[in-house]
Amino acid sequence: MGVPRALPPGTAAEAAPGYPPGTPALVELQGITKAFPGVLANDAVDLTVMPGEIHALLGENGAGKSTLMNILTGIYQPDAGTIILDGYARPLPSPQAAIAAGIGMVHQHFKLVPAFTVAENIHLGWSQTPRHASASALEARTRALAERFNLAVRPEAVVGDLSAGEQQRVEILRVLARDARLLILDEPTAVLTPAEARELFSALRTFRASGNAVIFISHKLDEVVAIADRISVLRGGRKVATRSAAGADERSLAALMVGHDITLRRTRRRAPGTPVSAAPVLELDRVSARDDRGLPALREVTLALHGGEILGIAGVAGNGQRELSQVVTGMRPVAQGTVRIDGRPVARPDAAAFAAAGIGHIPEDRLRSGLAPDLSVTDNAVLRDYAGPRIGRGGLFRPWEAARLARTLAADAAVAVPDFGMPIRNLSGGNQQRLVARREIRVAGRVLVAAYPSRGLDVGAIDTLLSYLAELRDQGRAVLLFSEELEEILTLADRVAVLFAGRIMGVMPAAEADVETLGLMMGGRDGRA
Repeated sequence: MGVPRALPPGTAAEAAPGYPPGTPALVELQGITKAFPGVLANDAVDLTVMPGEIHALLGENGAGKSTLMNILTGIYQPDAGTIILDGYARPLPSPQAAIAAGIGMVHQHFKLVPAFTVAENIHLGWSQTPRHASASALEARTRALAERFNLAVRPEAVVGDLSAGEQQRVEILRVLARDARLLILDEPTAVLTPAEARELFSALRTFRASGNAVIFISHKLDEVVAIADRISVLRGGRKVATRSAAGADERSLAALMVGHDITLRRTRRRAPGTPVSAAPVLELDRVSARDDRGLPALREVTLALHGGEILGIAGVAGNGQRELSQVVTGMRPVAQGTVRIDGRPVARPDAAAFAAAGIGHIPEDRLRSGLAPDLSVTDNAVLRDYAGPRIGRGGLFRPWEAARLARTLAADAAVAVPDFGMPIRNLSGGNQQRLVARREIRVAGRVLVAAYPSRGLDVGAIDTLLSYLAELRDQGRAVLLFSEELEEILTLADRVAVLFAGRIMGVMPAAEADVETLGLMMGGRDGRA
């Protein structure tokens, strides 16, 4: 049993206006410190979360947010500091202990079993799972949960066959179904449409109204201001501020995160008069393709991508984006139709041949498709160069050149790497993404296929990455940009195509598009009518 702790001045109820004096915090972290080799991830962090509040946690990639939450969920043990639940000091030696204490988390990197169905993942390890239940019964229970929380999932689908967006919906549903008292959400709206995000926010407010609490981790500052009651900011492993969300604005929050003022949402569309290639560099002519289950995923898609432009692909996750990105990078065969590079038909899918033709690929799921998590940072940085003369001259691997290239890529990506020999999984998700992006930009002599490149990045890193894409376009290269963020597409793309149920609903100049029209098209309706 925990040890009761008095509430020192300046904490708990005193730190959160509107609570009677002496009200214990649902969760209080005092002086949490955690170090890894070469990195001080958390440095004496204090955080107080009251019952009935949504508390946003902000910070750049690598600021210590994930480490702090891994401590609160029992995955890591702190080197120093105290965890207090309901006024009692209480160690959380394991994730099971955290779950028993009413703490549930949807992680940025999914914790699902790929070989199991959605329904099986929802019910795995859940005390309310019937002892003897058929697959159809579990699927029916999952459908009821999905309707209750308004999260569209396919209960019978195998999780390994789902897109990243669909998997994240399963994660959210799995934790919401367990009625945790403290719900930790790490980038929960990254793969939701604005309407779905509003529905999630409604569910969170209902959850909060019952005296529960939410820790909401997001890089979408407009959402943070809209949903949170209070906001805490980490920078460099330290907490630099906790303030009420009332009156907060995105610009000041961004400045707290990065330590200096930053310009948000700059329009980066092509300047008038900037040349665009007359002939497409990449072309799809009535292309159809099947998903991993053999079902139709793309239906007669026709697109033309020109050098010197960014073509944005908008759509709700699971409508064929993954298959489209794989077709145009040689990772998936076409069932019918033709793919052309510089006017020449591609005979068969070959990712190496597409890369040799100058097509780079920032994949949707960096850990599953873009990286080898157990290999070193250096090995992952030079994955595309093993056969090249710099790294593999004469068929012999040159480790000193690999190390040099890895350090150059890390510097270009502004990624601080304490040890290039450590597994890349030890880097934060944002740093992994930035390293993949810089690696693939080197490959993209003609085209960069960027599938959700800003997913999981902080505002400063997003600003830098979008600048990279704009620079590629201005240098005459083509960019095919997949994004759930309509605002990101509208501020960056030159043209926008909307994908729904594997079909192109329409293509229009970004300057003539708006969120309402695109939103209707993303739902399968013609917003131009």
